[in-house]
Amino acid sequence: MTHAPDASRHVIGIDAGGTKTVCQLADATGRIVAETEGGGANLQSAGELGVEKVLHAVMDEAIGSREIVPSVICLGIAGVDRADDAAVVEAIMRRIGYKARVVVTNDALVALVAGAGDGPGIVVVAGTGSIAYGRNAANRAARAGGWGYVLGDEGSGYWIGRHALRAVVRQADDRGRATALTPLILRHFAVARAQDLVHQVYYRGLRPSEIAAIATYVQQAHEGGDEVANEIIDSAARELAAAAASVAKRLGMNGDTFPFVLSGGIFRAVPWLVEVLTARLHDVAPHATVSTLRKQPAWGSVQIALAELAGGANLPVYVHS
Repeated sequence: MTHAPDASRHVIGIDAGGTKTVCQLADATGRIVAETEGGGANLQSAGELGVEKVLHAVMDEAIGSREIVPSVICLGIAGVDRADDAAVVEAIMRRIGYKARVVVTNDALVALVAGAGDGPGIVVVAGTGSIAYGRNAANRAARAGGWGYVLGDEGSGYWIGRHALRAVVRQADDRGRATALTPLILRHFAVARAQDLVHQVYYRGLRPSEIAAIATYVQQAHEGGDEVANEIIDSAARELAAAAASVAKRLGMNGDTFPFVLSGGIFRAVPWLVEVLTARLHDVAPHATVSTLRKQPAWGSVQIALAELAGGANLPVYVHS
């Protein structure tokens, strides 16, 4: 005899990204009771104290005045595949975890679960940063990318924005072709000349998320037929597809039928990237489907928390490269 879930018990699922953090409070049936949003919670850019403040704020706001003590909290956050970052994040959650059972995992996994459930699949995440992450039928996982904006994040919003800025200054130096990106970006920064970008970029100390915001102008320039913008988007798609191909190869999924899930704000800001990347992903795995994630990735965190509540989340184990 099966018993209905105890709706008086609750879980919290959190997706902590570089630009924003989304928290969902759900009852044991999976019904979302509250959803809150805060700023970015990336350890590299926000620091330990900044991450703790954001996580504490979104959880407190979600619970509000309700007399609820969550039974399980699942946090999806970048960097927890690295031992040092994992230790920091786990210490944060011990301090603010409401004495709940806490599951800390990669933010790419929660996006994959939100889009593909517990089955095999590969998620390509492109927000401020980028990563490809997959799980096969044997519950083995692999990842490519996620190295941060200095070492990697190819195809991400930051990567696209940085290439757009470079195209503008290359035109100013007569080292590159004329591009419609120049007036768009100069207007964005309210400057008259490319030379004035030096102050905006270096002395103002633009955050990676602010440079990622420039990606929307690459889409605008593409819509006007700008070849430089087209090449930036095509290069981004090539980089993201290469990351997905690496994951598929290591997991032995190239010939399988599974979903590719595209997650992250850049797929909304640069919709042509979805079209170009979809074609490249079909070359990687011809039998796979490609779809853009419509739910909040935090929904994946809720599902993992519910599984933990029901007896234990079955998190995938990384294959050895």
